[in-house]
Amino acid sequence: MVPQGSRAELEFGGPLGAAALLLLLPATMFHLLLVARSGPARLLGPPPYLPELEELWSPWALLLCLTWLGLQAALYLLPARKVAEGQELKDKSRLSYPINGNPIYDFFLGRELNPRICSFDFKYFCELRPGLIGWVLINLALLMQEAELRGSPSLAMWLVNGFQLLYVGDALWHEEAVLTTMDIIHDGFGFMLAFGDLAWVPFTYSLQAQFLLYHPEPLGLPLASVICLINGQSGRGSALPPPFIRSLFIQHPLAVGYYIFRGANSQKNTFRKNPSDPRVADLETISTATGRRLLVSGWWGMVRHPNYLGDLIMALAWSLPCGVSHLLPYFYLLYFTALLVHREARDEQQCLQKYGLAWHAYCRRVPYRIVPYIY
Repeated sequence: MVPQGSRAELEFGGPLGAAALLLLLPATMFHLLLVARSGPARLLGPPPYLPELEELWSPWALLLCLTWLGLQAALYLLPARKVAEGQELKDKSRLSYPINGNPIYDFFLGRELNPRICSFDFKYFCELRPGLIGWVLINLALLMQEAELRGSPSLAMWLVNGFQLLYVGDALWHEEAVLTTMDIIHDGFGFMLAFGDLAWVPFTYSLQAQFLLYHPEPLGLPLASVICLINGQSGRGSALPPPFIRSLFIQHPLAVGYYIFRGANSQKNTFRKNPSDPRVADLETISTATGRRLLVSGWWGMVRHPNYLGDLIMALAWSLPCGVSHLLPYFYLLYFTALLVHREARDEQQCLQKYGLAWHAYCRRVPYRIVPYIY
């Protein structure tokens, strides 16, 4: 809790940074959509043309979007669904409604932590369902359009669709895990999350498929196999020791992406639910003043955020089918690296405030943040 009379440290550069991001994020998304369709496809160059205002408005598109959100909302409210208890929020599960604040900063980050109408939680609903499923449907539509244009989808298009479908399917299958994320526990529901979930994710994360539709890339089976190794296969074992990871990097340096991502997340979620589970019971931990324990072995003894490492390796695999002649398909990798480094810094600050000396001890035991021996 913030002491009475003091102000919490502002994030994202405060009101000025929030105001800049309010303009920059939609402009960036719009720029990416335009340059992906152009011949040069220059990430850093200006778009070849700006559409007329009438091209940006379609009542049918608006109706489609509203219908899609309505359908997802109806599915969310179905009575036959699992109900999961979330993690303790930053306000100890008591919603706060501050009176004073900066309107731009509050609009960007959101003043209310978990806005609800009855059982409908707006933030939790937007976090996965409309944007992630919409991302997959946009990819599928691009694949079908390529089949119409060229007779059949390219191998590169199949790979991008398959990799990203696996990622979205994993997120939906493990939907309960989103309750432990910074988005749900710490961040308010403002422009940052609403725009990110509903617009940025489906239209920016599908950039590789958009690029391939307008810039076909020949891809042979040997290179496709290598890219599949980079993306990795399912890693559902929860207590993989670091020596095995080092061996994996040495012998098969590419087959680590999804394996690390799923293995690390499964281990963390299993430990949070039941520390006595046989899959995690033997892991080393550090006790904290809050009563919680910090993992210092297994995946979480390798780096402090092994799930971020797996995420970044998968991001590379999604871009490689687009070749190396253009920087544009690698925008996601560059953006996601910056996002995760920034998120890791925010998480470090919050953990330091929460765990104090125990966090210092953890950092000494696990010195690397995301990439072993590098960062």
